[in-house]
Amino acid sequence: MKVAILGAGVMGHGIAQVCATAGYEVAVRDIKQEFLDKAKDAIEKSLAKAVSKGKMSSEKAKEIMNRIKFTLSVEEAVKDADLVIEAVPEIMELKKQVFAEVQKYAKPECIFASNTSGLSITELGNSTDRPEKFVGLHFFNPPVVMQLVEVIKGEKTSEETIKKAVEFVKSIGKVPVVVKKDVAGFIVNRILVPYLTLAIDDVDKGIAAPEQIDTVFLTKYSFPMGPIELSDFVGLDILYFAGNQWGLVPVPKILKDKFERKELGMKTGRGFYDWSTGRPKIAKIEGYDELRLIAPMVNIAAELIELGVADAKEIDTAMKLGTNMPKGVCELGDEIGLDVILSKLESLYKEKGYEILKPKDMLKKMVSEGKLGVKAGKGFYDYGKPVYKNIEIQKEGKIAKMIINRPQKLNALDFATLDEISNALKELEKDEEVRVLVITGAGDRAFSAGFDLQTATELNPVKAVEISLKGNEVFSQLERFPKPVIAAINGYAFGGGCELALACDFRIIKRGAKIGLTELSLALIPGWGGTQRLPKIVGIAKAKEMIMLAKRIDADEADKIGLAKAVDADKFEEEVMNLAKQLAEMPPISLKAAKYAINFGYELPTDIGRIIEVLAFGLALSTQDVIEGITAFFQRRKPEFKGR
Repeated sequence: MKVAILGAGVMGHGIAQVCATAGYEVAVRDIKQEFLDKAKDAIEKSLAKAVSKGKMSSEKAKEIMNRIKFTLSVEEAVKDADLVIEAVPEIMELKKQVFAEVQKYAKPECIFASNTSGLSITELGNSTDRPEKFVGLHFFNPPVVMQLVEVIKGEKTSEETIKKAVEFVKSIGKVPVVVKKDVAGFIVNRILVPYLTLAIDDVDKGIAAPEQIDTVFLTKYSFPMGPIELSDFVGLDILYFAGNQWGLVPVPKILKDKFERKELGMKTGRGFYDWSTGRPKIAKIEGYDELRLIAPMVNIAAELIELGVADAKEIDTAMKLGTNMPKGVCELGDEIGLDVILSKLESLYKEKGYEILKPKDMLKKMVSEGKLGVKAGKGFYDYGKPVYKNIEIQKEGKIAKMIINRPQKLNALDFATLDEISNALKELEKDEEVRVLVITGAGDRAFSAGFDLQTATELNPVKAVEISLKGNEVFSQLERFPKPVIAAINGYAFGGGCELALACDFRIIKRGAKIGLTELSLALIPGWGGTQRLPKIVGIAKAKEMIMLAKRIDADEADKIGLAKAVDADKFEEEVMNLAKQLAEMPPISLKAAKYAINFGYELPTDIGRIIEVLAFGLALSTQDVIEGITAFFQRRKPEFKGR
């Protein structure tokens, strides 16, 4: 498959690097050679940085660069392309002009995509000769790092095009969220822009100082940035243009003034804060009511659900991945209480009169029906059954895949995630259709970077024991899980993430990933079974070296010492699924018996271990699968084990 990128700016060359890294042949086109040279230099520097950090070999970096061709010719870029991604400035007429030229040379089956952050996909698609093959692919900046890609459906975009777009996004290691209806701002920006603009509006009206607004989100909610600092970081010009373009919230006077004075935030050294010496140190000043900004976000989320744009989980996934918010908007609404949210919206709408603050019908209906969130057992989510916010369960025939879905936190494990893993294991154990479990991490950066230390608000011996007991309990449950478990290590597996992999039956690691028990670098020691499981896998001497030096080893070294099987990135998924499929065809009861005999007999004296083996052998011999296995052997056919 060949991909053409139109526009070599920050987004364009970033998307090109991501595509080439995934193995695609890429053509990058721009209108001036200097733009192409700058893009090539930026990609080379990015790859060199990855090599210096040990994330890839210099040979791999050269392969990636060799897959990228730079050209001034539209025809040369698109004539053989299967997918064209436009990444030119956010000007509707300019984008239409680009696609008008592209369609002269593109083959009929080529899919057209725009990286627009909010312009109408329907309008852009209708300006081409193939609206059914036109889709939005909204990458987030920087594309090499950010995991989210919004896949936007125009009014005439075919389901086949959406399917291919989703498959493409997954193939480049990103997480797709489908925007099922073409609305201004899509999901993330439709929520984010009002959130930022309303914060600025409160500054403009003298309701709070920037530091007051940012403090509550930084301290109480652990946001990576408060809304005012984030506005500076994004660029006040971008926020100003988005406000004028979409009209979701009236542009505050103070934002207009800063735009005219070219105080645009980080890029100019001054916005609401002084960035001249780096990221500003924000004084902690309390006293702001955060519901003034959270309630409108929840209201917009309700509107998106009402319009059929996305469901609550898709919205929350998009917001967490696209903005690095620690919790999704719908999750926050449910935790605070939708009746509290509704009450705040009513008072805000009365105060300001902005249409976006008017409570949506869906939200009012949920409150009237008593669906108030966590306290009522039901809100955007149903709390009467297991709710997975931090993991995702996928099933394909006899194989289940558990994805740790916190890529914005490098899939770090907190108490809530451990609880979800435990609940999922209980459900999957009862699911007779599932024969094998694969555990992996969302995105392509991390399997799991370990315990989420940011959630440990107090560090003392009692809390430490509580953390250790929790992880040990869940990982012991995983070790006793009666079905084979494969750890598909697709990125960093450090500390608790490594211990999670150690509790699995098989480990396959992608080249470029790293693994290690790194706790001693923080003056800790492994607390979730690492000191016990690692020596049994790699030997006591190697385990001491890895643990005591807090070593982070690459895939090839992990393979060499027998910790995990190393596989090239382009064959990783195939290798994992091949092993899973082989295990899924084996007799389930005998697999369970063999797993128990190996795991727990290993820890006992040989004579006692043999007793466990004898009992397990007797269990296996009593199954109908034994008869099927012997019969198939003599009939020279493949057995079909039923687990009976």
